[in-house]
Amino acid sequence: MSVAILTRSAASAAAPDADGARLRVYVGTYTGEKSKGVYQFSLETGQPPRLVPLGLAVESTSPAFLEADLKRHLLFAVNEVPSLEGKPTGGVSSFKLDPTTGKASLLNTVPSKGAGPCHLCLDKTGRSLLIANYNSGSVAVIRVEPDGRLGEATDFIQHTGSSVNRDRQQGPHAHCATLDHANRFAFICDLGLDKILIYRFDAERGKLTPNEPAFASVKPGAGPRHMAFRPDGRYAYVINEMASTVTAFAYDSASGSLTEVQTLSTLPKDFSGHNSGAEIAVHPNGKFLYASNRGRDSVAIFKIAPDKGTLECIGEQSSGGKTPRHFGLDPSGKYLAIANQNSGNILVCGIDSATGLLQPSSALVEAPSPVCVLFVPPLKQ
Repeated sequence: MSVAILTRSAASAAAPDADGARLRVYVGTYTGEKSKGVYQFSLETGQPPRLVPLGLAVESTSPAFLEADLKRHLLFAVNEVPSLEGKPTGGVSSFKLDPTTGKASLLNTVPSKGAGPCHLCLDKTGRSLLIANYNSGSVAVIRVEPDGRLGEATDFIQHTGSSVNRDRQQGPHAHCATLDHANRFAFICDLGLDKILIYRFDAERGKLTPNEPAFASVKPGAGPRHMAFRPDGRYAYVINEMASTVTAFAYDSASGSLTEVQTLSTLPKDFSGHNSGAEIAVHPNGKFLYASNRGRDSVAIFKIAPDKGTLECIGEQSSGGKTPRHFGLDPSGKYLAIANQNSGNILVCGIDSATGLLQPSSALVEAPSPVCVLFVPPLKQ
C-alpha cells in the first residue's frame, strides 16, 4: 500500500473550524523520547477522509487506553507504568475536556491497584471505572465522583491460576473489562487463564460478585484479549491474542452466561509468519466485525450472521504500517482509524455500510507510538 504521510505543517490548510465542531480523535501513546501523552486530531470527512494533527492534548505517562464521558466532558486513561509514587501499581487518570479547543486538563490520578493497567471501562451510570491490570492479573473498580475526579477503589479482585503456555501463562493477566448492555454483568478477559471471568456488577455500590457460571473458557493457549458485544446484546466476540482467532459466544442476559458457537482464524490460510491478535469491534449496525493482526499488519473483516451470530471472513485491509495494536470505530459507523504502534502512524478508513469493507485514505498521519484511538463527537458547550 503506497500512502503519503500527513504532518501538522502539511495539514495547516485543513485546520478545523474555529468552533471545534468537527469530530475529534484522541490517541493514547506509550510515552518516551518522542511521545508526551494524549494527542488529538480532527477528522476531515471528505472522500477519502483524513486526520488533521492538532498536537498534544495533555501530557500523561503512557496513557495506553482511553475512555470518555461525553455528558461531563471527561476523558479517562490508564497509565501503564510499573509503579506510581514509589508503589508497585499503575495509575488511572481523569481529565476535563475543553469543548472548544479539545485540550484536556488533569483532574487527578489514582493507583490502579495493580501492575500494568491496560484497559478500562466506564459503567453506564458514569459512577465507576472498571480497570484491568495485566501484569498482576487483577481487576479494580474505582469510583468517579460527580465532578469527574477519581475517588477510592470500591472493589478489587485478584485472579489466580495459569494455563498451558509456560512463557506467557504462568499466572493471570487480566487484559480487558467489558460490561453488558444492561450494566448487570462484567466480563474480564484473562489472557493468562484462557478464561473470560464473569461477575455480577452492582452499579450503586461499585461491587463485583463472582457469577454462576463464573467464567467461559477458550481453547488452551488461545489467550483471550479483548471483547465486544453485538448491539442487540445477543452475541459477544472475543479476540484471542496468542492463537490469532475470534471466538463467538451466544449471550444469555438473564444468567450472564456465554456459550461458544464458533472459533475461526483472523488470518488467511496461506499466512505462515508470526502474528498476534489485538483489537476487536462490532459495527454499530451489528452486521460486521473487525479484528486487527499484529504481524500480518492488517484488519480482518467479518460478516455476522443475523440469526446465529456466526462469522464469515469477507476480506482484510492493510494497516498501512507496523503493529496495529488498536483501532477506533466512530459511533456513527462511518470511519475506522488504525493505530500502528511500531511505525508511528495512523491510517483512517471510510466504511461501506452496505458491505462492511474499508476504504483507506491515501495519507497516513504521524503519531508517536500510538496504542489507542478514541473518536469523540463535538461536545456541547
